[in-house]
Amino acid sequence: FDYASYGANIGFSQKTANRMGEFTAKFQAYLDQVKLIAPIELRTNGSTGGEHENYGTSGRNTFALSLAYSQIINQNFQVEFLADGVQQTGYLSLPFHRVYFNDKSVHQEALPDKRFKIPLGVRANYFLGDKVILRAYYRYYTDDWGLKSNTFSLETPVKISPFVSVSPFYRYYSQTAAKYFAPYQQHTAFDDFYTSNYDLSKFDSHFYGAGIRISPKNGLFGVERLNMLEIRYGHYTKSIGMKSDIISLNLRFK
Repeated sequence: FDYASYGANIGFSQKTANRMGEFTAKFQAYLDQVKLIAPIELRTNGSTGGEHENYGTSGRNTFALSLAYSQIINQNFQVEFLADGVQQTGYLSLPFHRVYFNDKSVHQEALPDKRFKIPLGVRANYFLGDKVILRAYYRYYTDDWGLKSNTFSLETPVKISPFVSVSPFYRYYSQTAAKYFAPYQQHTAFDDFYTSNYDLSKFDSHFYGAGIRISPKNGLFGVERLNMLEIRYGHYTKSIGMKSDIISLNLRFK
């Protein structure tokens, strides 16, 4: 592993007088120790990259406040508003990431030791009769590293029978680049902070697919306690050249 983490959280919830709405708040804290595994050509202590070598560590702390308000509008429509504030301090770089400067020198990624994130979102569910549900989600994100993003997703579970449903889904994501990002050999010696991690670059992504859920009354394969099976397939594409296919299996025992 490349870090150790200790976490704690506390939460609060309160329903409205008519029981149609609910406010929730949660505070989370994570205290991490990051193992400082440098790229092998930048190691100065004779390290060879062995699993049990002592690389040294540095602290990274994350404190997050999450607020949410959900409201039942009517028997068909529910909505939820989400807001978070996340403060990170400490060692926020990835120590094993190389950064190549325009003079062809190699450096270890260097990023600021503070980051404040604000995600804002809304989630809505609409029931079209007894067999179709529209589940929509939108999130806006911004932080003080200059990264801004928008996420939109839509999932539509359709009940084929009392025991079988299918769920086509689509998610679109778009983000701007963090102000400390530059591609391969674009950083200069005048940069105080630098990364070529493409997770912090500008890109768009699409994720789409479908799932099938089976929950027979008397259990699956003659096993009564095995009461649900779900298989999901998704195809993911990223505008910076990444593609992947994801298959997941979910079983529920009761």
